Amino acid sequence: MAEKTEHAIGKVADFPEGEGRVVRVGRREIGVFNVGGKLYGLPNLCPHQTGPLCEGKPPLGTLASRKEADWKFEWVHDGEIVVCPWHGLEYNVTDGQCIAHPNISLRSYEIIVEDGEARILL
Repeated sequence: MAEKTEHAIGKVADFPEGEGRVVRVGRREIGVFNVGGKLYGLPNLCPHQTGPLCEGKPPLGTLASRKEADWKFEWVHDGEIVVCPWHGLEYNVTDGQCIAHPNISLRSYEIIVEDGEARILL
């Protein structure tokens, strides 16, 4: 397996908490999201029909129902869900998991923060 390389993507201050921003690294577009003070990276590409996944609204939550809650809707994953602007598929920013389709998971990119600078491993 090839060794990963660090790429500078900006200052940590460029990625305010609760927001996301698309950065370009070489030919890749990557959505970088600040969830609870930690940075996460996902490809800016929805596998459904190649929509610009990370260019929609800032991370939101989603509704879910569970047997333990008598199947009543609950707001979950607040600030962790990115929604594809083309067809509304939801993905968890923290792990790339598609909410509607458990068999679909996006690649997650590791982001390193040091001395106020953010770098992504590719």
